[in-house]
Amino acid sequence: MKLKSILFILFVTLALTACGGGATTVAEPPIDVNAEELNLGPTVDVATVAAIMNRDDVVLIDVREQSEYDESHIPNITLIPLATIPDSLDQIPTDKTVIVTCHSGNRSGQATDYLRQHGFDNVHNMEGGIIAWQDAGYPVE
Repeated sequence: MKLKSILFILFVTLALTACGGGATTVAEPPIDVNAEELNLGPTVDVATVAAIMNRDDVVLIDVREQSEYDESHIPNITLIPLATIPDSLDQIPTDKTVIVTCHSGNRSGQATDYLRQHGFDNVHNMEGGIIAWQDAGYPVE
């Protein structure tokens, strides 16, 4: 019985540690956000997005539906719902870094894949979507 209690406490401690224990922290971006050229991977974490989002050479696109966007969204983000991406290619710049987001990262992953297949080579998926953004403590409107 004592062994079960110890194992349970150990399990709970590990689970809380792995999940961050519920604490909200704002992480530091893993790249040089002041570099002239950003060298981002296919996915970008929210700390990096928060650090680069106000650069003139960065555009954020939200691919959720209007009703989701109306509930809360990242400040100064452009709404282009996923279903309208094929008809909205002319609204997406090819000369800037494009960060795509959604609720959890699934739809934005689909959008970035589609855009890459259609010639956009500087398009990146924001990992975790607005859920991760809010969990990290970044502002929404």
